[in-house]
Amino acid sequence: MTNTDVIIIGAGASGLMCALEAGKRGRRVLVIDHANKAGKKILMSGGGRCNFTNLTVEPENFISNNVHFCKSALSRFSQWDFLALVERHHINFHEREYGQLFCNDSAKDILTMLLAECAAANVTVQLNTRIESISSVSDGFTLETNQGALSCASLVVATGGLSIPKMGATPLGYQIAQQFGIPIVPTRAGLVPLTLQPEDKERFSPLSGIAVPCAISNQRQSFAEALLFTHRGLSGPVVLQISSYWFAGEDLEINLLPQLDLVDTLKDKRADKVKNILKTVLESYLPKRLLSCLLPDELLSCSLQDLSDRQIQLVAHQLQQWQIKPNATEGYRTAEVTLGGVDCDALSSKTMASKQVPGLYFIGEVVDVSGWLGGYNFQWAWSSAWCAGQYV
Repeated sequence: MTNTDVIIIGAGASGLMCALEAGKRGRRVLVIDHANKAGKKILMSGGGRCNFTNLTVEPENFISNNVHFCKSALSRFSQWDFLALVERHHINFHEREYGQLFCNDSAKDILTMLLAECAAANVTVQLNTRIESISSVSDGFTLETNQGALSCASLVVATGGLSIPKMGATPLGYQIAQQFGIPIVPTRAGLVPLTLQPEDKERFSPLSGIAVPCAISNQRQSFAEALLFTHRGLSGPVVLQISSYWFAGEDLEINLLPQLDLVDTLKDKRADKVKNILKTVLESYLPKRLLSCLLPDELLSCSLQDLSDRQIQLVAHQLQQWQIKPNATEGYRTAEVTLGGVDCDALSSKTMASKQVPGLYFIGEVVDVSGWLGGYNFQWAWSSAWCAGQYV
């Protein structure tokens, strides 16, 4: 049996971050993963450029049944702390809209940095290792794996969530929590495209590939970013964002012209006495095909001079308060994050340790803390892992 101080299950963002921090403290750390390569999700993230954090990180950017839980970790290891690590490794990066930070070259730079820090801290990373059983013993835990038996004083579960199963996602983290009687908040796909009802799918699928800026909202949340029509439904950053707040059966309201008072604009143009066709005016704001899907041809072909106030209100309502009821999400297959997970109330917000099982820790996506699109989930991985790394 291999004996060590700390075993971390999962060689992803949170697992490697926790390992290097524990290693710095002189702890003997072993990271195990069933995959054949460390950090697969890091490598594919951000279109291969890794949106590794955000310049503005607030508790409001996260979803959890315990909205206060993330505050401690985010304040103790902030985006600025991770940025300092990135700069120390001379990784070139750039800012995109909404404070999102990406590598200039490749997501591989972030993974290389984490592995280099782990190596410097004498961390061992063991891949192709499948866990067969875990047992609690008087001085820690024993694990039976396909590569032999392991034992440790501290066990860290950093297995991620259920999103993107083709990258190797499994429910192992939740199964470990359940084995030890730790409650799980029901999981569902987040940051995920939405599919449409059959009738709407047939109506809007010809728009596949069209992207427009918009605002999208329900009774709990609102976002303003780009909307993308797909063959199956709706996607784009704004839809991924709202998907984490959407539940089946709910309507969404979409404003396709959020920066415009369309009623006043159309009335002003009508008052100009210029013989403009409504379709011609609207095509300066929105694609032709989209307009044809949302407004009847007889209305689009009307001259502005012939439009009544009521008709102008109807046009504005359809384009700025468009109500649509999605059918479902595309599920974990394309989801960027898993909502729900290990109940925060069962963990210490200071150490990420289980309150009822000494020496057992949960970090990253497996915990019931999920961030918005834009680097927030990586920051939660870094912050929660750093905290655990100070105590394991």
